[in-house]
Amino acid sequence: MLSFSVRQIHLTAWCLAGLSAILQVLIFPLPGLYVLSWVALAPLIVALLRARPAGELEIEDSTKLQPATPWQAFLLAYICGIIWYAGTCYWIYNTMHQFGGLSRPFALLALFLFCLYLGLYHGLFGLLIGVLAGPGRDDRRALVAAPFLWVAVELARTRITGFPWNLLGIAQVDNVPLCRIAGLTGVYGISFEILLVNVALATAFLVPRRKRGALFVAALASAAVLQAGRLIEVPAAFADHAALLVQQNVPVSADWTKDYFERTLRELSDLSVKSSALNPSAVVPRQTAAAKIDLIVWPESPAPFYTNDPLFRDAVSEMARRTREWTVTGSIGITPSMHTDGQGSQVFNSAALIDPNGEWITRYDKVHLVPFGEYLPFPRLFAFAGGLTKEVGEFQRGQSRAPLDAGGTKLGLFICYESVFPDEVRQFAAQGAQVFVNISNDGWYGDSGAYAQHLNQTRMRAIENNRWLLSATNTGVTASIDPWGRIADQVPRKERKALVASYALTSVTTFYTRHGDWFAFLCAIISTGALFTRFASRKKAEPTS
Repeated sequence: MLSFSVRQIHLTAWCLAGLSAILQVLIFPLPGLYVLSWVALAPLIVALLRARPAGELEIEDSTKLQPATPWQAFLLAYICGIIWYAGTCYWIYNTMHQFGGLSRPFALLALFLFCLYLGLYHGLFGLLIGVLAGPGRDDRRALVAAPFLWVAVELARTRITGFPWNLLGIAQVDNVPLCRIAGLTGVYGISFEILLVNVALATAFLVPRRKRGALFVAALASAAVLQAGRLIEVPAAFADHAALLVQQNVPVSADWTKDYFERTLRELSDLSVKSSALNPSAVVPRQTAAAKIDLIVWPESPAPFYTNDPLFRDAVSEMARRTREWTVTGSIGITPSMHTDGQGSQVFNSAALIDPNGEWITRYDKVHLVPFGEYLPFPRLFAFAGGLTKEVGEFQRGQSRAPLDAGGTKLGLFICYESVFPDEVRQFAAQGAQVFVNISNDGWYGDSGAYAQHLNQTRMRAIENNRWLLSATNTGVTASIDPWGRIADQVPRKERKALVASYALTSVTTFYTRHGDWFAFLCAIISTGALFTRFASRKKAEPTS
């Protein structure tokens, strides 16, 4: 039954699904052909709605193609999703092999299983399109619902699986005018707009030939108008503060002897002290003469910087006293067993806050951990991946997203992977964060496109919440990002340098900050309503006995 169902799918549909997967890969870094986002999903939509011949005996006749059955639509979109994840998240292989201790075959297997799992969301989109299309060639219900379905599936990918990597709207992060809608709807609103154009383009290939020209021109014109926003120059954002972001460039696989540890700490401290003495207004022209460095940020690091290690604590405290500035440092937070109700010592991926007197005031413990990187889901089943956590064991989850108070400045501090979750980051701003600080160790990604993909997603968080964002990374890109999502200041990757980064504080909240993923949930509700209506109409059409 399954093989026959697959055999019924026309070759053209398979080719279109493959083309769509390739286009989706190309719109994200490193290829970065962002303009293709307006056409990337159109081939898949056409494939789903023109997948099989009208009759079982007309398999070779491409002139009478009908919508795929729900199962066929799932399979087409699922294969598309597998190819897309393999082409976009290929860096998982190197991470698992080089840093996770897996052999090449097992690392390749891990990537393959990852693609099989997350490709299910593309498959779900196809399945829902197949259900709404139904028998015959009336595509209107499926075409109208497609943008809502896509956003609903993106919401499910964010909330259920917890891997919203490269949501479609991220492809337009450099389109400043278009991205302003993110302050209202979050990134999901941009995904919706992109799908609208893709649906319009797909429709041009589904209607009779006499109508195609006008629809095709209208779809391309819409894409051109929306894409033209990238050509608009927006004035530089006002900034009257400066932070020192230290790009440590610490090797991920360093041999941490005591001498190497002490030398690294000394070099990083000296770099911070010397760089903090710079005149920010001379380094960053957009700042006012009154601006001064008031914050030092060390990133998440592969170094064994434990908060209960006197060598580490004393070095950072001394640096804070010498510079007389508030300091944030990535660290491995240790909570002694005496504070854990007899559960033993707990280990966290943390960011500690130190005041200008060298006192360790508080810390943020990472809430959303990376599976297979910071904890092992189902440890018995995935014990072979334990190399990823062999040095520090499993981290515990933090419990709070409250901003850290640095002398009256509220810092919305989140760590690495957390920046890809729109609703989680916006909670910092909703609780009063005046500037975002993201610390990350992107050294795990090597020279793959992952570091650039991560940066673009981080930039979208600044846009959604209208906040300056300070991104301090171990290997780069270390940068300050303005509320328009533009990179204001940065230093080259893979160099040990300190960046004098401009920023400003704001307490103004966007609609998205206040109300979160309302638009995505609305799309999910509309999608549910469309499916309910489809099932109700089908049941009504069934003959009664």
